[in-house]
Amino acid sequence: MIRRSLFAALGLVAASALALTGCASNASAPADGDASGAATDAATATSVADFGSFEALEEAAKAEGALNVIALPRDWANYGEILDLFASKYPEIAITEQSPDISSAEEIAAAETNEGLDTAPDVFDLGLTVALQSTDHFAPYKVQTWDDIPEALKEPSGLFVGDYGGYMSVGYDSSKFPAPESLEDLLGADYKSAVAINGDPTQAGAAFAAVGLATVQSGGELDDFQPGIDFFADLQEAGNLLKVDVTTATVASGETPVVFDWDYLNATHKADNPDWEVVVFADKGYAGYYNQAINKDAPHPAAARLWQEFLYSDEVQNLWLKGGARPARMDAMTEAGTIDADLASALPATPAETLVPTEEQSDAAGVLLGEKWAAAVQ
Repeated sequence: MIRRSLFAALGLVAASALALTGCASNASAPADGDASGAATDAATATSVADFGSFEALEEAAKAEGALNVIALPRDWANYGEILDLFASKYPEIAITEQSPDISSAEEIAAAETNEGLDTAPDVFDLGLTVALQSTDHFAPYKVQTWDDIPEALKEPSGLFVGDYGGYMSVGYDSSKFPAPESLEDLLGADYKSAVAINGDPTQAGAAFAAVGLATVQSGGELDDFQPGIDFFADLQEAGNLLKVDVTTATVASGETPVVFDWDYLNATHKADNPDWEVVVFADKGYAGYYNQAINKDAPHPAAARLWQEFLYSDEVQNLWLKGGARPARMDAMTEAGTIDADLASALPATPAETLVPTEEQSDAAGVLLGEKWAAAVQ
């Protein structure tokens, strides 16, 4: 990885100010809650103040004794270490890790299917497009470090909040394939039956972003994802597109030897394949953040809110950074001196131009993909 100044490494947070333009205006501070410490309904709490204190929130979550998380692969952005830390910190709270490999859209479907049951997910980790389409499933909540999160990364009432992000990249087995210097290289005979994306772009945020990257690398604009769809149609016609969902196992086995995915996810595959390399194209980069949200019908509402507080703490923000992702509070932590500077300076170089879709662009792209994707790659 190319070492850059810490300022350059932080460029994604500044660039992501485009991500929620129009839906993230100046957010007010959390409303004053019941500071007396009196019992509160955890399902309606919008901040720690509603519990009276952080310690009261912890006690309420311990009393529930359980937390259901969903779609958190342990090798995704260092979630394994994060989950284990929560379990060691709060042994009274049993974590159920549900369906780690499902898409953002399937998370919402699981909440609908299990509504009213103890098996419903308490919290979500979602791509932006699905988050924007699913706000009626979320409960507003503002963590204690709310003011450190850039305005562009949070819905004003706290319905969903950016957590960690990165750049769309191409990972490849360098022992079998040459380094792609441009998107067009992947259309060549060297990559026959070799190129995969992480999911279905109509449902999964990483796959959606792969089409976004293909759009801007093909000379298109984020207002219209058609060039990206056309690229993958050409990839299919060339016989180079693999219709296999990417997992650590498929990369380790060689089943998916060239992969479009977030840079922090692609980077993890080097542990299983020393020849695995990652390319973030230097000219135009497509960036994005995933988002946290609380299920409004969470069976363990206090534990859900404690989980959010935990994720936005300095310790866990640095654990996402350890996983190669850029945490939402990175700028504020850098200023405060609480960021792990060595990890931050080791992040991949940022492209010359960083592009992030607005809410309107994401919505339009989602509609277009729903209409055109299946036919393009059939």
